[in-house]
Amino acid sequence: MKRVKLKVMGISYSQTQSGAYALLLIEENGDRRIPIIIGGFEAQAIVIKLENLEPPRPLTHDLFKKFADQFNIAIIEVMIDKLEEGVFFSKLVCNNGEKEYLIDSRTSDAVAIALRFGCPIYINEDILEKAQLTNSPSETELSSPNEAENQVKAGSKYSSFSDEELYKMIDEAVKTEDYERAASIRDEIEQRKKKGKQK
Repeated sequence: MKRVKLKVMGISYSQTQSGAYALLLIEENGDRRIPIIIGGFEAQAIVIKLENLEPPRPLTHDLFKKFADQFNIAIIEVMIDKLEEGVFFSKLVCNNGEKEYLIDSRTSDAVAIALRFGCPIYINEDILEKAQLTNSPSETELSSPNEAENQVKAGSKYSSFSDEELYKMIDEAVKTEDYERAASIRDEIEQRKKKGKQK
């Protein structure tokens, strides 16, 4: 069965489920993309890695990585191999140097772990075909890659603060483990840096 390599495009708020988030994955060499509804904790774990934030204490997925490293277990890849009633199922392909193992995982956890191990994420072609987003008007949440990126990088509410204030705020957010807020502040800082380079 043909497999397609995916990359993480970003995360936005889900408009279909209150308190949930949409993880957007896009094929590496194409335009097809799939949204996966995930919980707040998993969204936080993914955003922290995407934004290269350093939590003061290890989160569950960081602990998993340290545990695996200690026992010389490598995660070779993540495979999204099933879709049932709108729910994606994944497997972690692990290797301890002697044998390869397949471990069932929620897709949100599998992606968070893949980001920490720097391993590829794959999906079966038939699942991607079935689950991919279309550009229909009904797709108000993630209708295009640019819109998804803009939703992920929504830092405009911090535009009135000085750079110095933003750096203090981001430190406070990380200390209190409010990583979603820290990521939004960091997005505002990055936007300012880009604007400064363009001038």
